[in-house]
Amino acid sequence: MYEWILPSLSEVLAESQSSVVECSPAKAERQWRVSLAATEHLLLNTLATVSPDATQGLVLTAPAPLFSQPKLTQSLQTVTFTAKPFNPLALMPFQMPVAIATVDEAPQESVLALLPADPLASEQFCLVFTEKFRLVLVLAEHKNGKKTFSFSFEPEVVQQAWRSLGARVMLTNPEFFVDLDGLVQKYSPVAPDYRTVIQFSQLLLQQLPEPEADTGNVPPSPLPPLSSSVSSSRPDVELLQAFAHEVRTPLTTIRTMTRLLLKRRDLPANVLSRLEIIDHECTEQIDRMELLFKAAELETSASTKSSRTQLTPMSLDQVLQQSIPRWQQAAHRRNLTLDVVLPQQLPTVVSNPTMLDQVLTGLMENFTRSLPSGSHIQVQVIPAGDQLKLQLSPQLQCKDTSKAAIPAPPPIRKALGQLLMFQPETGTISLNIAATKHLFQAIGGKLIVRQRPHYGEVLTIFLPLEVSNQHKSGVMS
Repeated sequence: MYEWILPSLSEVLAESQSSVVECSPAKAERQWRVSLAATEHLLLNTLATVSPDATQGLVLTAPAPLFSQPKLTQSLQTVTFTAKPFNPLALMPFQMPVAIATVDEAPQESVLALLPADPLASEQFCLVFTEKFRLVLVLAEHKNGKKTFSFSFEPEVVQQAWRSLGARVMLTNPEFFVDLDGLVQKYSPVAPDYRTVIQFSQLLLQQLPEPEADTGNVPPSPLPPLSSSVSSSRPDVELLQAFAHEVRTPLTTIRTMTRLLLKRRDLPANVLSRLEIIDHECTEQIDRMELLFKAAELETSASTKSSRTQLTPMSLDQVLQQSIPRWQQAAHRRNLTLDVVLPQQLPTVVSNPTMLDQVLTGLMENFTRSLPSGSHIQVQVIPAGDQLKLQLSPQLQCKDTSKAAIPAPPPIRKALGQLLMFQPETGTISLNIAATKHLFQAIGGKLIVRQRPHYGEVLTIFLPLEVSNQHKSGVMS
């Protein structure tokens, strides 16, 4: 018996599966996060690269957009369902939240409201439609406080999930439903290639940490997403994960609504300018929360090596072109100056492009917060054998050249649990050095922190070079 007039997505999946086990909220949420990470990697691996500006898939999600990789946001049409008291549809014409993009247009984001009484409002879900596969993932919270996570590649199950969701769109936005249903039907409900499902399973296993010790005769869990390595003795780590998730979700919703408004041409220039500031601030804090979340995930693993992300040869030049302007903005906000010294040609390094950008930006953000106003920062990038060295060195500016600059005392920092540091003077919360080092290890790098009497902290990051570039770097150095 359904709880409401229409079945929720968890009810649809429960009918198709012989057993859906209720478990603790923390365990179900870990299954959800691991499966989302695997889905993101699967999409990155399967989407075509010949026409990145064309729509290559559709994602229906709640309560906020789930994928932030540029390749995915540019290639996938996203429709977000929300039951927040604040109705995003009030900000735009009610009949059509945002027109669905045609095949030749760049994908857009849309927001649709769920009725508050709808049980679907208490579920987090993700429906993926592409030419190669269809997938539904659902995290549901029940009245007894337990949660369940389930997913399915079966075409009929995904189709039933769409029928349940589409019926809700038909009730509230019938005109929008016509376009949305047309886009869903564009991706035929064919059974996925077995290699796609195998790849998804392999990605799931890559996201899971290794057990801390041999369990002897205890059999392993039959379903990879059901395993858990979070010790009950690490409540601060689980709290940080929950905090980062709770902050990131509403910020992502705000950013989505802001970007929808930025697409309107009837708004005054000063309003658009303020919306751009909101978008920037939301993006900055979302990236920060993602970094805290990833650091917490690493700490729940038996070893950093087991949680190492997918590494690939990448252009550091492209990452720096995006990162340096943000570093300079962060320095300018705190009345600091920053110079970046780069070699004439940057070799290819092996790392994770998205995470490297986030980790470097987070490190620079914390670094600038620890320096007094008027300080100067030099960022130097030089080849060092089979590695590339990126060094952050502070130097105090002294207006009177006849006197030596006297460094300010290092800022007072207090430990908050096993991952965070608190700076009372500024109210800043940041990752501690150990957690930051683990992040760099996860992306194939290494962080060294040294204290110099007249300069303060000097941070040095080493990144491995691609094998084909190691000989070139030896010549350059």
